[in-house]
Order: sequence, then C-alpha cells, then structure tokens
Amino acid sequence: MLVDTTKAADHISAGLTVRPETDAAIQTGGVFHIQCFDKDGNLKWEDSSHNLVVNEGLQSMNTQYFKGSAYTAAFYLGLVTGPSGSVVFAAGNTLASHSGWTEFTAYSGARKSLSFGTASTANPSVISSSAPAQFVITGSGGVVSGAFLCTVSSGTSGVLFSEALFSSPGDRTVALNDTLNVSYSFSNTASA
Repeated sequence: MLVDTTKAADHISAGLTVRPETDAAIQTGGVFHIQCFDKDGNLKWEDSSHNLVVNEGLQSMNTQYFKGSAYTAAFYLGLVTGPSGSVVFAAGNTLASHSGWTEFTAYSGARKSLSFGTASTANPSVISSSAPAQFVITGSGGVVSGAFLCTVSSGTSGVLFSEALFSSPGDRTVALNDTLNVSYSFSNTASA
C-alpha cells in the first residue's frame, strides 16, 4: 500500500546590517570679538570673526590633550595687518612663517596675555576668555586686518593656534590712543 506524506515547515530569518564605521565627529572653532573705542571711550566699531585653526594649532591641541606631558597653557593675542584687502591666511601658517600677513605692533607693550574661564559642559562645550585683552594704539596708528592666538608673548618660537580676518568691510583704521578690546571663545561640538 502506498502512503503519501508531506512535510510543511516555516522558515523565519532576520538580518541586521551594522555599519563598521561611525559618523560621529567633533567640530571645533573659535571666534574673535573685537571692539574699538576712541580716546574718549566712544565705541567706533566692533566685529566678530570666525577663525582658522591652523595645522600647528590642531596638532598642539591633540598632543597636549592626549599625550598630556608637562603642559601649562599660556595664550597671547596679537593683531594682524598687511597690504589693504590682501591679507591671506593659510592652514600651514606658523609664527615663524606666514607670508600672507604681518603682525601689527603699533600698540603699547607686547602681545596681550589671555586667560580662560571654565568650559561649559553642554554640547557644544564653550570656553571663553575671562576678560578682553586691551591694545592701546600708539604712534600714528595704522590699519588692522584681524587677530591671532598663539602661545608666546613675543617672537616666533611658539605655536600659532588660530587666526582670523575682520568680517566685511575688512581692514579697519585705528588712530593714536584708540583701544582695541579683543576676546576669544572656542567651542567643541559633537556631531553625528
């Protein structure tokens, strides 16, 4: 006698695709805020300019944070000038080599020391200068095109961290006894 049999079965399958890399990144950036007051204390102009963190600055930041060997932070602000309308910043600039600009030095004293407050714990985490650095203009003044942040009060042996041009209209004329108040803030943003 013949018997026919059949078998039935259900098969269920599932899959999960996982990307081996992540899209998480950190974006960093700084802003110089500059106010110019005349000899009588009247505000002549102000500007906020986003900076270029140069390659040397990025390397220094990574080295100091991740290697952390005997590092004490010291930062100084300087001013930038150059041929009118033609100042150029480049990622490869250093204090010793920056052919696109010249340091503006017609002010009393050396580069101005900058101290920072406490970084915020939010995203972005922001750290700002505790107080603006003051540059009192001497001589006949001149043209100021922007600012830079570095690790030495004078000379070219330190690290150039960042540089920024003033926003439109760009170059600004400063006169004897004008005061430039310059502050700086820097942020790290985690993005996915």
